[in-house]
Amino acid sequence: MVSLKREREDEVEDDDDDEDRGHRLMHKQVRPCGSELIPIFPVFVSPSNRSVLDFDFEKLCSISLSHINVYACLICGKYFQGRGLKSHAYTHSVQFTHHVFLNLHTLKFYCLPDNYEIIDSSLEDITYVLKPTFTKQHIAGLDKQGKLYRAYDGTTYLPGIVGLNNIKANDYANVVLQAFSNVPPLRNYFLEEENYKGIRRPPGDIMFLLVQRFGELMRKLWNPRNFKAHVSPHEMLQAVVLCSKKNFQITKQGDAVDFMTWFLNALHGALGGTKKKPSIITKAFQGSMRIFSKKLPHPDLPPEEKEALLVTEEYQEQMSESTFLFLTLDLPTAPLYKDEKEQLIIPQVPLFNILGKFNGSTEKEYKTYKENFLKRFQLTKLPPYLIFCIKRFTKNNFFVEKNPTIVNFPITNVDLREYLTEEAQATEKNTTYDLVANVVHDGKPNEGAYRIHVLHHGTGKWYEMQDLQVTDILPQMITLSEAYIQASPPTHSVHVGKFK
Repeated sequence: MVSLKREREDEVEDDDDDEDRGHRLMHKQVRPCGSELIPIFPVFVSPSNRSVLDFDFEKLCSISLSHINVYACLICGKYFQGRGLKSHAYTHSVQFTHHVFLNLHTLKFYCLPDNYEIIDSSLEDITYVLKPTFTKQHIAGLDKQGKLYRAYDGTTYLPGIVGLNNIKANDYANVVLQAFSNVPPLRNYFLEEENYKGIRRPPGDIMFLLVQRFGELMRKLWNPRNFKAHVSPHEMLQAVVLCSKKNFQITKQGDAVDFMTWFLNALHGALGGTKKKPSIITKAFQGSMRIFSKKLPHPDLPPEEKEALLVTEEYQEQMSESTFLFLTLDLPTAPLYKDEKEQLIIPQVPLFNILGKFNGSTEKEYKTYKENFLKRFQLTKLPPYLIFCIKRFTKNNFFVEKNPTIVNFPITNVDLREYLTEEAQATEKNTTYDLVANVVHDGKPNEGAYRIHVLHHGTGKWYEMQDLQVTDILPQMITLSEAYIQASPPTHSVHVGKFK
């Protein structure tokens, strides 16, 4: 049954949130659809109208550019402010005979210019696309089934394996967002708005907008009732631009590892996390390591002075404990020679070779502006989800170089027990990880494009996503990604693994 309520709104300002007014509306007389609305309503409920609806973009009036009291025209999909006699929505309804509008904040439907509220259960799919909700039962079953869903445009898709629109040059952020959307504890936390809705932030703090937009994006990516099989991260990226003070932009290619570093720390802080107070970010990704650091004498000093300094306390090895959200793996220097066909040879290295950095005995020199240090590392605690960042960029004042070395990494059974201290080996029960996401950059350091390989837990299949394109891929091709791409090697690879 369709019910209509007659309402008045003479001003642009919205009164829908007024509890007293809402109470009065519930007691107004509800009458069936009048004859004057019969020609209008069938046009509205026609399935073809849903094809124009796109709720991924910023909710502002297309004329006044205001965020206040915005309505979506369900005939053409445009946004307009207000519904009073002088409002843009009212004028649009009269001028174009588009009569049905949705308040994007209250999720109520109205018929203009007659100003009736429309109550009809057949419209619930529209409000669900605008604001998807997930029950605990639904969330618990996300990784247990691989059911394909059909979008309104006829395409089929797996929730969570959904392309993100590359608006101009934001694929560096897209792949990081897609990787995190497939980390179950992080995903599950943000699918339920109640988990973070009550977090209090200081007045004027804009960082919580990042939390809200990320939660909205997660719910859209995992929505089983989408009108289309892809999502635009427009609102999410606007929050990124604002909260990062334009360090990361939509129109300029960025670095996925730099973005991930900032994003994890920004989310942790916005969720109320500190060095001592945990958040879902640290619960999922934080581990700890022991760092042994020894100061080195200046290389230009005479040998006798160096020997004298090495016995002083300042130059003795110091030990410290540090936490991490990801591990940076250094690649060996790539050889610059050619094979018999005059083609550059792209070297390969096993993952466990570069993991040797954390075995507690491998030393590496680190240079600062004034001083040099010799450091070695050993892990003391492994996180539930481990992120490897393979360092491929070398930056100086003039240009950026990339290391094309291919890392041969296993898809499953990456055991890190030997990189733990003896005490940690005795206490850590789970030390083996399986790969769940792999981010790859193709092309030149300052250009190129990003793509991601993601494991769908429900089906056990791997998928490759690059912007809006989603294809399945064999796991063997992931481990041989260089041969599969048959182009320039990846510049950055971000591996996210989980405990086996």
